[in-house]
Amino acid sequence: MALKFADTGAESLPIYLVGSDDPAATLGGLSQDLVDWIEFNGFNGQLGRGLVLPGKKGAVVGIGTAAARLRKRFAVGDAIANLPAATFEIANPLPAGPDADELALGFLLSGYRFDRYRAQTAPQAQLVAPDGVDAAALERIAAAEVLIRDLINTPAEDMGPDALEQAVRDLASDFGAGMQVIEGEDLRAQNFPLIHTVGRAAAKAPRLIEMTWGTDGPALTLVGKGVCFDTGGLNLKPGASMGLMKKDMGGAANVLGLARMIMSGEMNCRLRVLIPAVENNVSGNSFRPGDIYKARNGLTVEINNTDAEGRLVLADALAYGAEANPDLMICMATLTGAARVAVGPDIAPFYTDDEVFAQALSAAAARVADPVWRLPFHEAYEPMIEPGIADLDNAPSGGMAGSITAALFLRRFADASRFAHFDIFAWQRANAPARPKGGLGQGIRAIYNALPEVLS
Repeated sequence: MALKFADTGAESLPIYLVGSDDPAATLGGLSQDLVDWIEFNGFNGQLGRGLVLPGKKGAVVGIGTAAARLRKRFAVGDAIANLPAATFEIANPLPAGPDADELALGFLLSGYRFDRYRAQTAPQAQLVAPDGVDAAALERIAAAEVLIRDLINTPAEDMGPDALEQAVRDLASDFGAGMQVIEGEDLRAQNFPLIHTVGRAAAKAPRLIEMTWGTDGPALTLVGKGVCFDTGGLNLKPGASMGLMKKDMGGAANVLGLARMIMSGEMNCRLRVLIPAVENNVSGNSFRPGDIYKARNGLTVEINNTDAEGRLVLADALAYGAEANPDLMICMATLTGAARVAVGPDIAPFYTDDEVFAQALSAAAARVADPVWRLPFHEAYEPMIEPGIADLDNAPSGGMAGSITAALFLRRFADASRFAHFDIFAWQRANAPARPKGGLGQGIRAIYNALPEVLS
């Protein structure tokens, strides 16, 4: 699915953006008949409300107040996208900058439909790109979001480790990137023991997928959790918890969306993407609670819960990525329920010891309406991940600080000074402006916006 703006110069109808603080400031330029029509319909610039004007005179769309727009992202663009199937052009655009970009991107993302299993062909409104926005850049961002949502929304029967590998191959082909895959027993032979261990019980072989792009600039490594379905293993999840586990490869999907932005935007960097792709399933050769395994970097890990498998596959991938000493390594994973308890589903929490990255990311998140929040690598919790019988515990008992202890676990396999970890949800629980229920990109627009400063 391609999300595009209408061609400049296309025959279009005007849209008048109306603020709720002073609707007369905009409506005063319209004829009295139109003003009477608007007032009769109870329109006073409410955020996200659209009203078609009679006689093909266009439409009015409420933009509320600046504070209201912060509370409800993409509402204006979503209102425009839900106008009748015609081409529209904004007659009184917002000032160039974040508001205009957020409006335009919200319009594009509101056009997303997941139609792999059910046709959704209803005609949609078209919008000429507003003045002051980089239409091509926003279309590239929208294309990355489509990739993320499609990957996450696809059920595990059609998005197992093999299909995820094919999705990476397709992306690599589109941008001339290199590909390498280590699969099945070769994982054990080439010292990726934890990836092999977690995925060995599944019918579809586990694998480490590697994509490389670019020959100049700083080295950037992206690592994404690719657990294509998570039963919990022998620590089996209850049915209610298993129902959304097709999204447990949301970290891999987000990393691939970010990689698409980087490659399509021709960012100056040497990009490397690592995705450990597995299914955590149940079979006679499932790994067991109490087992101890040696990771790629030599650390031993005691398994105290087979449902804490994401950090295991990421450990090998992070250790492998760190061997090349990248300038920055970013890990993204749907890792813990504790992160959702801490910040809810809408915010992407992140961990880093890199102050430059943290500050640049937080500033970028505000600019592009992609909320993130920094959580601490709290050193006092380090003993919680040290069980005594082995170097590390994959699931500390007690249930406290679950997201932080998972992040501390991952940091043991990376160069801490050049590492950031994102514990994301990657799912929209209910329909919202530009975000239908289903798979979701989280934090990647903020990361993409911050990278030029961080890698300079």
